[in-house]
Amino acid sequence: MGALPWSLKLFLGPPGILLLLMAIGWGFRARRGGRRLAVVAFLVLVAAAMPAVGSWAIVGLQRYPALAPSALPDDAQAIVVLSAELIRDAPEYGGDTVGILTLQRLRYAARLQRATGLPLATTGGRMGADATPLAVAMADALTVDFGVPVRWIESGSRTTRENARLTAAILLPEGHRRILLVTTAWHMPRARDAFVAAGFDVIPAPTGFARAPDLSWGDFVPTPSALVASAMAWHEWLGRLWYGLLDR
Repeated sequence: MGALPWSLKLFLGPPGILLLLMAIGWGFRARRGGRRLAVVAFLVLVAAAMPAVGSWAIVGLQRYPALAPSALPDDAQAIVVLSAELIRDAPEYGGDTVGILTLQRLRYAARLQRATGLPLATTGGRMGADATPLAVAMADALTVDFGVPVRWIESGSRTTRENARLTAAILLPEGHRRILLVTTAWHMPRARDAFVAAGFDVIPAPTGFARAPDLSWGDFVPTPSALVASAMAWHEWLGRLWYGLLDR
């Protein structure tokens, strides 16, 4: 029971939950409460699509600073890079390959590996019954595109929590406890907590930092990318709540 069902995720975060509330409100539009619910849900949806709101929500999750390039930790024993998304059947690659967010993490992991010489692990399972495991696609990108060796491939996990537990089952018996953990800055708090709980001594190595909004008039004009940012932030808070319930 470690993974929150995907269908449930769609309706617990924007825009799914807001569209559902709008539909419910419209269904009861003959009543004042129904009309109010629809209007409030619509206004919240518009707000969530504003860059000022989306950026603020993401920046608020970025608790760990970037590592200084000139002063990388010298006591780490391994690098672990987390997966994000997969592109299915990419014709230019002849099959499945990593998505943009995953690629962003891989680029930084490759840089860290070159700078430190540490062994590297990829972690992430299948995003579909016939899909290439994310960890496998990540290892392919690292070795072929970045020229960086990958020592361990953990390809059975479906969630951040499973990333941590299954990677621990591989690295800890070999004595690799202190790790550089690579993931997106807004995902790092939940990822770090999961890997610490699995027994690792974690050095956060975040990448892909979001910038705080300038609060110009353009930051209040709804955009699709801002709605995506709000949805990702909501997903992180929902994930932390879900893990807290599982740990009770």
